[in-house]
Amino acid sequence: MSSSEIERTLVRLVHEIIEKNDGARDLALVGIRRRGVFLAQRIGQMIGRIEKTSVPVGSLDITAYRDDLSPLLKPVVEKSEIGFSIEGKRIILVDDILYTGRTTRAALEALFHHGRPQRVQLCVLIDRGHRELPIEATFVGRRIETTRQERIELLLREVDESEKVLLLEKAS
Repeated sequence: MSSSEIERTLVRLVHEIIEKNDGARDLALVGIRRRGVFLAQRIGQMIGRIEKTSVPVGSLDITAYRDDLSPLLKPVVEKSEIGFSIEGKRIILVDDILYTGRTTRAALEALFHHGRPQRVQLCVLIDRGHRELPIEATFVGRRIETTRQERIELLLREVDESEKVLLLEKAS
């Protein structure tokens, strides 16, 4: 997507979020680390300009909640920065791409360790399809199905990663 396509898509997403939530009252955005944080900040600024109010934006690191990382890799867990109470808020969980649903599952688990929101909605810039879990985004910028060839390439990369883990295990 070009920068102008991304901008138009974000404008549309912002208007959908405002409309579906009857404004910005009790609304907060939480971006999933890495690229979801930047999107959440941009969406929050845009909602703020339209609704003439400040919308809290936080970030969530889901590394410790992933079910697809080997403990041998010792992933670096960064701090989640949610500087507001999520209790009773309408949370928009923001990420760049929705694919298998595993990132979203981990994000929901991480989010609920911070409290109990009134509602959680998922906003993604791109939905690639091919879910492994029953997860669906409330707000979608674009639906771009992953082709059969792309799926094969992704699966091969996963095999390569698991082979690296096996090699690390044998070396220990």
